[in-house]
Amino acid sequence: MFNSNEIKSRKEKFSESEIIRESTGIAQLDKALEGGIPRGSWVAVTGEPGTGKSVLCIHFAYAGLVNDQKVIYVTTETNFRDVLKQAKQFNMNFEEFGAINLSDVLAGRVKEPEGNILVIDLFGLWRQYRELLKEVEEESSKGKRKPRSGLDINVLIAAIKKAYEILGITEEGKVREPIRLIIDSLSAFWADKPAMARSYSYQLRLQFYRSNITAYLVSQYAITTKTTYGFGLEHIADGIFFLWMDSVESVREVKRYLIIKKMRMTNHVKKAFKLDIIPGKGVILEPT
Repeated sequence: MFNSNEIKSRKEKFSESEIIRESTGIAQLDKALEGGIPRGSWVAVTGEPGTGKSVLCIHFAYAGLVNDQKVIYVTTETNFRDVLKQAKQFNMNFEEFGAINLSDVLAGRVKEPEGNILVIDLFGLWRQYRELLKEVEEESSKGKRKPRSGLDINVLIAAIKKAYEILGITEEGKVREPIRLIIDSLSAFWADKPAMARSYSYQLRLQFYRSNITAYLVSQYAITTKTTYGFGLEHIADGIFFLWMDSVESVREVKRYLIIKKMRMTNHVKKAFKLDIIPGKGVILEPT
């Protein structure tokens, strides 16, 4: 029989060996998370505009690429080329890893994608969404709502499924190599129907959760109410990074902050960090 100390030691060793952590690409944040995000976690990145959410996504994507991981990067609020330009400002060159736009694949401009990052640009994809959603449109004749634009949850689901196919991720999740999924942002899909946020969040979780896929899901905060725009994303998330800034009218400068509100399987730092965005470096965190 084991005594209580031996049982505790064995439990700790088992727990440590089972949790694989993925780097956020920001050393200070990794340290605050006991080495990084548990692989397979879905992390909600929430906050008002201008707080640094998209730059956090760029760091997370690049950290995966330099570790030879595949990345699916969905952008709904800026176009594909602007994401690449912004990343280069922080010395993160996605093009070195064969960044490909899904629209180019669907249009036949790229025959055999060989890179590790596939970008789903909803700005460019809307012209091709009818081709992508033939099955969805057929089902719409049976009573389902027909998508009217690229900013439709069914378009997003179909696009990510296509990305899984292109990158060799099977529906059964048999490919065990680590994958990173970034959606910046989800708020665009429920902008005109915030009551659907929880339903859409659960749809995504059910469709795309895999134990080897770690996700960043961005959600805007309403400036007037200081609450998430749409209710539900935080409830399906394994972790939450909340970003905010002091009132610029009061302090007369931009002062940003980040706090880890939760991260499952992690004894994370509970205090907020000051957040700055530095050209050539990206996000820098300092204790408050």
